[in-house]
Amino acid sequence: MNDSHTENPPATSPAPGKRRVSPWWRALAIFLMLVLLIGWAASASMTEQLKAQIRHLQAKVATVPQIRHLAVLLDDQQQPAMLVTMDPQTGLLQLERLNEVKEGREDSMQLWALDGDKPPRSLGVIESKYKTLQLPAKEASLAGIGQLAISVEAKGGVPETQGPRLPWLFKGALVHKAI
Repeated sequence: MNDSHTENPPATSPAPGKRRVSPWWRALAIFLMLVLLIGWAASASMTEQLKAQIRHLQAKVATVPQIRHLAVLLDDQQQPAMLVTMDPQTGLLQLERLNEVKEGREDSMQLWALDGDKPPRSLGVIESKYKTLQLPAKEASLAGIGQLAISVEAKGGVPETQGPRLPWLFKGALVHKAI
């Protein structure tokens, strides 16, 4: 028997514990870990930005006028002439002119609340010649009202006891939005 054969291992077998990883694989692994970390940080940042935008929009919605009363007043040809809205939070009637009709020098337009057979009730005199204007009003002043109308009166308007001149310049149904 030859003992020399068992003492020397063959030259083709790899040395134990000497496995090496390519430097390219290490660099790729580090690069991919950095990409994952940056992706996670970006998604966390975007989530926080989205939450901030939602909070901002919720605060904005809370301050947006909540219109509960709306009327489109029509002229004698049944064309929209005036848009009237009421925001009870501000206590203002907002009037927006939808046509080019303006008062004369010695005239004023006056807004009236019409409630069936009861006498018309003045809601105010339109003093401004601008497209949009506001009149102070309480929500209770529109309770039970079915229509709004505008008349042309002497400069400064007329007292409610005198009543409006007829025919109406503009007139339309008042819509009460359910709460």
